[in-house]
Amino acid sequence: DGYKLHGIDVSHYQEEVDWDKLRAIDQYGDTLTFNFAFIKATEGLLIEDDMFDEHWEDAKAHHVTRGAYHYFLPDRSAKIQAANFVSSVKLKPGDLPPVVDVEELRGKNKQELVRSLREFIKQVEQAYKVKPIIYSNINFIEDYLADDFKEYPFWIAHYYRNELTVEDSIQCFFWQHTDKADLLGIKGTVDANVFNGSRADFEKLLLH
Repeated sequence: DGYKLHGIDVSHYQEEVDWDKLRAIDQYGDTLTFNFAFIKATEGLLIEDDMFDEHWEDAKAHHVTRGAYHYFLPDRSAKIQAANFVSSVKLKPGDLPPVVDVEELRGKNKQELVRSLREFIKQVEQAYKVKPIIYSNINFIEDYLADDFKEYPFWIAHYYRNELTVEDSIQCFFWQHTDKADLLGIKGTVDANVFNGSRADFEKLLLH
């Protein structure tokens, strides 16, 4: 409640999305429209999500604001991972900034994780001329990312809460508030998100 812009995030787990019907009914019987979608593009060194191209084009065709994300593996080359993402994702004006999804250490300590993630972000930022958004769950952010990435916007996963409370130093732009949304237009459940700001703030975030 109280958020103006709602969105989903999808990958190959959501094979069928009826983009014209992306709606939910809230507890008061009001219809919520989903305005944006984060779409999984790549993972690790070589993987491109099987559904990326289809979801990417469909979102654009149905006037859903789209963003692309990379699932980051800290124990693999950050430069090659960035090249994988950049070669797969052609961002255009009106799209959301690129996103890096980092959720695991994979044997690395905090210092090694931060160094590798910074290298990935540097490459992506140079390619698209915009600061990427960092996605993770609230605990991983507070434990490993908050101290070293204060200048970057975050998309935070924190489920089943009425409101999101984070440290003032964390720039929370998006909140993934559930992984069990049941929406018209998608078979099965899906992650649901809100934008933490006004429509004008959202428009400023988009690529120009």
